[in-house]
Amino acid sequence: MKYELYFEYENKKAEKEAYDKVSNEYESGEIGYYHLPETSKKFKNIEFNTDYNEIVIIGIGGSSLGSKAIFEMTKNKYKTKKIIFLENPDPIDLYAKFKQITKPLFFVISKSGKTIETISIFKKVIKHFNLTKGSKNLKVITDSNSPLEKFATEWNLEIFNIPKNVGGRFSVLSAVGMIPLKAAGIDILQILEGAKNFRDRFFEKKEEHLLKKAAFYARNYKIYPINVLFAYATILNAFKEWYVQLFGESLGKNGKEIMPVGHIGSIDQHSFLQLLMEGMGHKTITFLKIDNFEINLKIPNINLPHLEVTDFVNGRTFEELINKECESTKEALLAKEYPIDEIIMDKLTLENIGELIMYYEILTSAIGGLLEINTYNQPGVEIGKTILRNKF
Repeated sequence: MKYELYFEYENKKAEKEAYDKVSNEYESGEIGYYHLPETSKKFKNIEFNTDYNEIVIIGIGGSSLGSKAIFEMTKNKYKTKKIIFLENPDPIDLYAKFKQITKPLFFVISKSGKTIETISIFKKVIKHFNLTKGSKNLKVITDSNSPLEKFATEWNLEIFNIPKNVGGRFSVLSAVGMIPLKAAGIDILQILEGAKNFRDRFFEKKEEHLLKKAAFYARNYKIYPINVLFAYATILNAFKEWYVQLFGESLGKNGKEIMPVGHIGSIDQHSFLQLLMEGMGHKTITFLKIDNFEINLKIPNINLPHLEVTDFVNGRTFEELINKECESTKEALLAKEYPIDEIIMDKLTLENIGELIMYYEILTSAIGGLLEINTYNQPGVEIGKTILRNKF
């Protein structure tokens, strides 16, 4: 993978401070996600009954977004079982998805073990699919000693624990993501290896672009309080949702924020680019692209009456079209003097997916450290939960 910064910024003091802060988190073991590439390897030996048609994940936010991001990126390239996500207590969505489920393996996932949306949907799943104590097609992923674990123990269900020092939005490389993805047939070792390789290079000071970017974002958050991720592939749609939670829940605290905005190119060029070109500015922009889609799908070399203006791409591949659209948009925004960076995946591989996840997690930690906030809590979310409880 390649990382390019298209802005000039020099602040070695801030870069060293960011490195020291994340290095201390890593070496002290205080924050657990750094070590998941090793600790999650134990899941490689777990065997699941393959006599299921679907993997069904019951979870929301950090319990589902990472798995969904990886599944959406891999489902068309690798042979996997279908994964259905039961996340939102939207009755129309739930009703439609229940009808798609034929022979499922269920995973109910909640770090706290009492997430209201998850447990409510779980109750409906139990009743609708006649699940009972000891059901072999029902697994639980939660914190040790959580209410959900206590339930699972009483029901004699298989339990996988989330490390206490791994927060939900940083948990995709833990049992939260790796167990369901392995059950779906994805080689999780390649994902973990990609994450490990990037982490090791970073702490060997071979990925200093990340520190420069973190320093720029943190030291200029009042000027540039919004980061736009422009991801140029439909299969990156769920990844941008994961990124939005990661940045939003981690970096919006104590009156400080870097607001994440996720878009898909080239679709959102037709809905958001106008604002970027002629709006107020004050945003950083990250382009994420796949250099080689590995599918040689060509635009036919045919001429249609009255549509000759489009013939300049005839005979070209769709890969060329989408990537040149990315380049053109980037050049247009550089001309507007936006601080821009670019992440280029040479091609879509499980190792690259693992690297991308670890890159964003370390970037988030580095920015949070420089902003002098607690990157890993979410007190603002808890208030809304209390208000909800009082409404019933």
